[in-house]
Amino acid sequence: MEDSLLAILKTIGEDPERPGLKGTPRRFRESMQFLTSGYEQSLDNVVNGALFPADTEGMVIVKDIEMYSLCEHHLLPFFGKVHVGYIPDKQVIGLSKIPRIVDMFARRLQVQERLGQQICDTLDEILKPKGVGVIIEASHLCMMMRGVSKQHSQAVTSHVKGSFKRDARTREEFLNLVRG
Repeated sequence: MEDSLLAILKTIGEDPERPGLKGTPRRFRESMQFLTSGYEQSLDNVVNGALFPADTEGMVIVKDIEMYSLCEHHLLPFFGKVHVGYIPDKQVIGLSKIPRIVDMFARRLQVQERLGQQICDTLDEILKPKGVGVIIEASHLCMMMRGVSKQHSQAVTSHVKGSFKRDARTREEFLNLVRG
């Protein structure tokens, strides 16, 4: 990876030997390894058995989860907030595990639409809840820095399953609680 970045630096007309760039290939490799560390994580390790019996039917929401990812089309960051809600059916997940699941998928090359679907599908699969919903609000540097150059644009995606999809009142409750 470091050799590839050296070639890129030379191709764009930079001198990789100048003081400011001397350690950049190593720093870039380390940065990319962190930003794509989701590929090395497994759901079993992330959840780590933190599923607990519960007899509640109340909606559980973790909102404003900070999210940072890399667009797979341009390798530029997109970032924002993820809001996750579910209605338990016999079990709940440790609250800290939801942001960890978000990070596991966000730390891969992504598109926002797939990221939301992966989070929604994963929670549906492991919890088997009555319903689950995921909303992502994100700013994309590929839209802000290049191309269309819209500085204040934001993409919002929504993924719902179960009662969140079937029941308008459940979906509305989720949206109202996320809006706060």
